Amino acid sequence: MLTRQCLDRRIEDLETLNAELAAWQRQTNADQRQVQWHFTTDDARIKLRHLYPNT
Repeated sequence: MLTRQCLDRRIEDLETLNAELAAWQRQTNADQRQVQWHFTTDDARIKLRHLYPNT
């Protein structure tokens, strides 16, 4: 993701690179993306019975 969104061009020097990376990191952290889990606890209990005993 970093390569596509931030490092997809030639950057002249280390100072510019560090500034670009810091800006990308701030923006990414501010977005607060959510994760949509598709593997539920019930699925885990079926597929990983030895790790999720019924109690």
